[in-house]
Amino acid sequence: MAGHDLSQIVKAYDVRGVVPDQLDETDTEALGAAFAVFAGAPSVVVGHDMRPSSPDLAAAFARGAASRGVDVVEIGLASTDLLYFASGALDMPGAMFTASHNPAKYNGIKMCKAGAAPIGQDSGLVQIREAAQAIIDGNPLPPAGKTGTVTQRAMLEDYAAYLNKLVDLSKIRPLKVVVDAANGMGGYTVPTVFKGLPLEVVDLYFELDGTFPNHEANPLDPKNLVDLRRAVVEHRADLGLAFDGDADRCFVVDERGEPVAPSTITALVAVRELAKHPGATIIHNLITSAAVPEIVREHGGVPVRTRVGHSFIKQEMASTGAVFGGEHSAHYYFQDFWKADTGMLAAMHVLAALGEQDAPLSELASDYTRYASSGEVNSEVADQADRSAAVRAAFESRPGVTVDELDGLTVAGDGWWFNVRPSNTEPLLRLNVEAADADAVAALRDEVLGIIRA
Repeated sequence: MAGHDLSQIVKAYDVRGVVPDQLDETDTEALGAAFAVFAGAPSVVVGHDMRPSSPDLAAAFARGAASRGVDVVEIGLASTDLLYFASGALDMPGAMFTASHNPAKYNGIKMCKAGAAPIGQDSGLVQIREAAQAIIDGNPLPPAGKTGTVTQRAMLEDYAAYLNKLVDLSKIRPLKVVVDAANGMGGYTVPTVFKGLPLEVVDLYFELDGTFPNHEANPLDPKNLVDLRRAVVEHRADLGLAFDGDADRCFVVDERGEPVAPSTITALVAVRELAKHPGATIIHNLITSAAVPEIVREHGGVPVRTRVGHSFIKQEMASTGAVFGGEHSAHYYFQDFWKADTGMLAAMHVLAALGEQDAPLSELASDYTRYASSGEVNSEVADQADRSAAVRAAFESRPGVTVDELDGLTVAGDGWWFNVRPSNTEPLLRLNVEAADADAVAALRDEVLGIIRA
């Protein structure tokens, strides 16, 4: 039988496909061998999420890596940021088996170099794909001379201890927090990380179940926050936390059950990091609120604006020495976590900020919220470039308007901006609008959509 075509499932930042139609153990064994050769390290670390296919796929990957004479440390069940922790703490290249928030039939691999340094299309993923494809197509690598060992190592307690060293929650006031793990890896990591803290945790969907029986593990979609918002109000909790499937993203709701925008969390955490590192650089992508760079400057920091996507954020963090970075998608990156993203650490900063003072979260968050926004509005279009050009032509000659193309098209005026970006994977244009109030947002959104959908 012909092997799978890996070019269909190796994306910009990771591997992702339907099991077993696009991705199976033969593929992951070949990818493991190719990864071991690319990484060039004596040892690698492998973890996996709770999807039914994850343990076998991860074991095949480990076999492939060991076949190249590389020793493999299997950490078993893990969130993606737990795998990053292991890669950083052990100083080993790593591979995490997860398809994040994708449906149950999917699986995938996120790979990193030692110290959790990202591997993407421009930093090794293409070479790994090509080498693995050659193996799948019947061109095996020459014998390695020896077979590496495969050993198991528990890292959860070390991960929890490390996070609790970075954010001290021991002196906060008692808080009641509802956590929706969406049957994902938050149900595995939260109990250990929060153990012994002055927190009363109301847990929703902590049972690990990669079929996601309750709702999708994507907290950016409002329908997946319905249960959390209701539970926060019912239990009179101080806040709610929602994790995605591999628990590297965290979404926050306040005591009223109202979502707190990731831009607000970015600004809040940035201020806390600037208190520890005066004058430091903070990264934000170009879809985060204009409030973020304003607040960073007001607190003596240096804001740096980047394209959307973790590889760009991590690149800028490395080149600027930034202490923190945030994205509109609820990914949060920390210099003291190997520049990697961890929703758990961001959640702990929110708990600390809330617990160190007496005001409710809605009041605390209002200090970091200045504008209204549309959220992301998608439009299916036949020609992305043509529609983007039409939008540009409609706005660029207006007085006081600036235009840039750092990532898609960003148009800004007095107290408002919008960004139109093409999707990399679908025939869509994505629109984000921000302005002084909801009416201004609606008017601007409708005007731009009128051009995009004309």
